[in-house]
Amino acid sequence: MALITEDLRLKADLGPGDEDWLHLLVGDWQLVADLAFADLVLWFPTGDGSYTALAHVRPSTSHTTFHTDFVGERIRKDLRIMVDEAWKTRQIQRSADQAGTEIIPGLTSVQAIPLVRQNRTIAAITSHFDRNQSRTPSNLELVYRQSAEDLLMMSTRGLWPDFASPTGSRRGAPRVGDGFIRLEAGGAVEFASPNAVSAFRRLGAADVLQGQRLADLTMALVRDRRVVDETLPLVLQGKMPWRTEVEHRGVTLSLRAIPLRDQSRRWGALVLCRDVSELRRREKELVTKDATIREIHHRVKNNLQTVAALLRMQSRRMNSDEGKQGLEQAMRRVSTIASVHDFLSKGLNETVKFDELMDRQFRLIVEIASPGQKVSTRREGKFGMLDADLATPLSLVINELVTNAVEHGLAHRDGNVALIAERYRGADTREWLRVTIEDDGHGLPQGDRREGLGLQIVRTLVNSELSGEIQWLDGEPTGTRVVIDMPLTLDR
Repeated sequence: MALITEDLRLKADLGPGDEDWLHLLVGDWQLVADLAFADLVLWFPTGDGSYTALAHVRPSTSHTTFHTDFVGERIRKDLRIMVDEAWKTRQIQRSADQAGTEIIPGLTSVQAIPLVRQNRTIAAITSHFDRNQSRTPSNLELVYRQSAEDLLMMSTRGLWPDFASPTGSRRGAPRVGDGFIRLEAGGAVEFASPNAVSAFRRLGAADVLQGQRLADLTMALVRDRRVVDETLPLVLQGKMPWRTEVEHRGVTLSLRAIPLRDQSRRWGALVLCRDVSELRRREKELVTKDATIREIHHRVKNNLQTVAALLRMQSRRMNSDEGKQGLEQAMRRVSTIASVHDFLSKGLNETVKFDELMDRQFRLIVEIASPGQKVSTRREGKFGMLDADLATPLSLVINELVTNAVEHGLAHRDGNVALIAERYRGADTREWLRVTIEDDGHGLPQGDRREGLGLQIVRTLVNSELSGEIQWLDGEPTGTRVVIDMPLTLDR
């Protein structure tokens, strides 16, 4: 979703990449809110001397200062004075404790941080820390808050967030509470949270991280690995704002580095870590299961194709025309089921893009059933996504009806066959599908009609597997029209 409306964009002084940078900031500022134990609000100029709130993030490491959402509202006068000063000076402004205002409830420490890129202030952040939760801060809290200050100071120089930062959505991205390490410029551990120490201990590291070079310690654990992610040393030294993983003794840690720097040098880094061993184990299980299911589908398809080939070979040895025709029909039905299995194996979803399947199958069915004839095909409407349980029986039904239309409706003549799909809302409020197969051939036979095996299969599948209804009607002006109505949700 866009942060900045077209109206605000026209009034703002935005340069190339500024809007993308603000989106990147909002996508990553949960990190700062957690480190600062504070709510953060992004303010953008309205063009008339005021500001509007574009986004708001609450910390997950402490309770929120604001219980109501004021995104889209204009800034209050007491905050605007601070933001104006920060905007003008391009320096972080800190307020004295304020009380009794609607937007700054209780006793709240507020900071206004200008966001500067290419020597231009493009927006501002206010940080709201509720001092009611204050007590004698622990060393962890002091390091957290100092790290938040460092990142906010970098944002006043356009150095954070970095466009090289990871934006992927891979599961298991580390957060502040999962494990936090602060590095010196040389890569030595200046501070490590208890969760970070525990994570590296499970990996096989010593109980004490402080004072050790994180890269040396970790690379020693994986030195016997033939393949090591080449980004790992750069992340462990805090040189690049990347994300990587390290695996040892069945334990997998997800790591993310945030370099701390100014315009001239890198003077430290933050490293977030998270034990994702169980998460990766489950992902591997899912991959294995998917591969197994694909292999099963593949083998079923191959077995069905083998059966079809055997039926074809047997039909060639039959002396009876009736027996040969029966085997050929059985071969065609088995081939249809094999095609559906092949299609299902590529998706492994609970739903099937049935239109793609029919795009392949419809013309093929007609060509097999009409050797020596000139039969044109027409397909209208959309089947849409169908449950996998419906795909096989519906494919068989269409196969039988299209074959019947060609072999009987268009016997000894050229003509046209159409396949039409239409979704509609039934009287029972459920969504239904109407499938129509029509030809311009001889039409329905007069008098009593004897159903062959193919039509018996159709009626059984429609009634029992599809829970639908089927009608045979006269075409207009000639031919036959078969209409199937079936619900898209089955009551089973």
